[in-house]
Amino acid sequence: MEEKRRGRLRVFLGAAPGVGKTYAMLDEAHRRARRGTDVVVALVECHRRERTEALLHGLEVLPRRQVEHRGLTVGELDVEAVLARHPQVAVVDELAHTNAPGSKHPKRWQDVEDLLDAGIDVVSTVNIQHLESLNDVVEHITGIEQRETLPDAVLRAADQVQLVDMTPEALQRRLSHGNVYATDRVDAALSNYFRTGNLTALRELALLWLADRVDEGLERYRAQQGIETTWPARERVVVALTGGPEGATLVRRAARLAGRGAGGELHAVHVASGDGLVRTSPARLAEQRALVESLGGVYHQVVGDSVHGGVAAALLEFARGVNASQIVVGASRHRPITSLFRTSVGDTVVRGAGPVDVLVVTHEAQARPFRLPGRARAALSPNRRALGWVLAVVGSALVTAVLLALPTQDLATDLLSYLVVVVGAALVGGRWPALAAALLGGFAVNWFFSPPYHQLAVAQPTNAVALAVFLLVAVALSSAVDKAAGRLRDAERSRAESEALSVLTRTALLAKNPLEEALRHTRETFAVDSVTLLERGGPRSSWTVAAATGDPVCLDPTDADAEVVVDEHTCLVLRGRLLGAEDRRVVEAFATQIAAVRQRQRLRAEAAQARRLEEGDAVRGALLTAVSHDLRTPLATLKASLDSLRAEDIDLPEEVRDELLAEVGNSADRLQGLIDDLLDLTRVRSGVVEPHLLVVDLEEVVHAAVRDVGPVDVAVPADLPPVSTDPGLLQRVVANLVQNAVRHGGARAEVAASVSTEDARRVVRLLVVDHGPGLPGTAKERAFTPFQRLGDRSGAGLGLGLAVARGLTEAVGGRLTAEDTPGGGLTMVLDLPLAGHAHEPAGVPGGATA
Repeated sequence: MEEKRRGRLRVFLGAAPGVGKTYAMLDEAHRRARRGTDVVVALVECHRRERTEALLHGLEVLPRRQVEHRGLTVGELDVEAVLARHPQVAVVDELAHTNAPGSKHPKRWQDVEDLLDAGIDVVSTVNIQHLESLNDVVEHITGIEQRETLPDAVLRAADQVQLVDMTPEALQRRLSHGNVYATDRVDAALSNYFRTGNLTALRELALLWLADRVDEGLERYRAQQGIETTWPARERVVVALTGGPEGATLVRRAARLAGRGAGGELHAVHVASGDGLVRTSPARLAEQRALVESLGGVYHQVVGDSVHGGVAAALLEFARGVNASQIVVGASRHRPITSLFRTSVGDTVVRGAGPVDVLVVTHEAQARPFRLPGRARAALSPNRRALGWVLAVVGSALVTAVLLALPTQDLATDLLSYLVVVVGAALVGGRWPALAAALLGGFAVNWFFSPPYHQLAVAQPTNAVALAVFLLVAVALSSAVDKAAGRLRDAERSRAESEALSVLTRTALLAKNPLEEALRHTRETFAVDSVTLLERGGPRSSWTVAAATGDPVCLDPTDADAEVVVDEHTCLVLRGRLLGAEDRRVVEAFATQIAAVRQRQRLRAEAAQARRLEEGDAVRGALLTAVSHDLRTPLATLKASLDSLRAEDIDLPEEVRDELLAEVGNSADRLQGLIDDLLDLTRVRSGVVEPHLLVVDLEEVVHAAVRDVGPVDVAVPADLPPVSTDPGLLQRVVANLVQNAVRHGGARAEVAASVSTEDARRVVRLLVVDHGPGLPGTAKERAFTPFQRLGDRSGAGLGLGLAVARGLTEAVGGRLTAEDTPGGGLTMVLDLPLAGHAHEPAGVPGGATA
């Protein structure tokens, strides 16, 4: 059975709204239709742009599926209709769009997946700011959070992605001519989202993302065609780091090479030994990694064999994998005489690089004098070495006795017998017992089994050669076994150290109390009684305990069994046992990590304190502004009216006196309202609001709240389930929100309620809707900050209404957020918990007060 063909996806990627991606998509649809392809327009958003709407003529347009959402009718993509029509190509606009509730899928790109699975080709559009990976970057650039996002994998899986680009100046001209938005929205758009800096940054993001996509396509083509040679489409420089002192020189030279052309990339790679041994300085590698990242490069670490050119092979394989154009290596640090017997990594790379350029950089470290290595540490325990000596002596004696008891053998058999003892002594006791076994065996063969017998002489040259070869083999074998045992011990030690440091790092990143957990892990790792982190203000100050675990706690470094001074202010002390040199080296790494954890805690605390002080200063400043202006205005009006009424030398007409008295009452009411708002905010922030939760009919509370506000459309179903809330506090919240909607929404304000399920939690959702100018992006959340009067020029109030409303809502267990109103405006969304099964007696509006 023939496998069903999957449709192909072509996406027009826009650098910003208005660059013409929908226009380009419809032009592509006409081009395909002229070639005889069956094309239908499944969904296109023209946004009232005449030139875009004109392109719909001549194309078959499918009707949309109508969905009711919050009292509005929304047109969505009718997937079933497209599948039933089954064209060759379907045009679907705005791939990142979020479908209205009740649709088959929450996102439009999932609808498009259904069409592709059915074998229908799809042509669609998306803007760069809607990509999930760039969401936070775009918000940081433009200050506007993108709520509709598209997973990067969807766009990367597209068969074709075409960039629709335009210079910022050209897009701004198009916007000024009214080709993007209506005339009344042009000025606001140009001064906010469509600033030159924003458009330039978005354009660069789109170009960089598409460049990476082109790189992926090139790599995919090379893999499909089996092309192993590099195709350096851009300058990619790979610098090899050994952890030596020359690393910084190499990195800076490679960065200069990568920066010569636009789009150059710097890749630093360290090839670790495959045997697990650490032959370089971790601290120096960390410094070089930081330098690479500060220069805009990427650090990599791969594993290669330490023999047979494995390091060079791993480096070349990595360079081919990233399609490198150049490799930078340092000149060999080997002495000239050593180069006669050993080929350097740089030479091997040069021979195997092929079309990749190799730059060998000279440096000061290459001329360092030869130094003898330090004495190796004992790799075997004393018991094993003692057993090795016993085996060497007793084994040689036993072999001699057995060979003397047997008929005469040839010399080769005798030597092989003693070689078994040498191997056994090397495996058990290491080098020196094996050497002793070799010497004892050689002496025994010469004395007992090589003529002239019982003399330290060799009559036949062949026997002399055999004895010499035996001794050489025995020495080489004993050295190899001892070295292998040492490497095994070092590898096990390195693995244990790496694991301990890895656990410490995960603890520092993920633990709830990272400092305490890091100290506990240190205590368990080194098997000590207590670990204490000490701090002091200066070199002459006394030490204080910052954190500790175990008992007894050490209060002074002089009383500790081991101490590591991180700096003049920080010291890690351990108590319980003395540590060896190896353990102390690891403890120093632990101390550095623990000090970093402590520093992060201190910085977070300081940042939190700074934020609190900043918020307090902002609130105090706003309060002073409010008191100096908003409270002074009604007071001034009140005083002026009273002075006029009290004036004895002025005979005021009755209607003027009534007007002044009315003004006195209004000013007093306004002053009382401002003071009430300040008191409400104070009580909400201090947490003294004590709600009396009752089972309440929401319809009664809403009608009571809007009774004195003005013309408000109320649509609250009578069959709504009751909610658990404080009716008095809820009435104040609703009244506050409705007053705010009437003030900003002009003559139209709406209150609607419905039952909604959110986060597996059944709630009653109350919507307070206005159709005013609304608020952009992050301004919605700032509207709930005290003393914020965003877009309010009426001068009424202190800007505390929404802050108080949110505080009271949270006090009764609800949630208050702001959303855009479809068609323009702001919608306040109030979620209230449904009443539980154990209902309390229903009460009347009143309840607790704030």
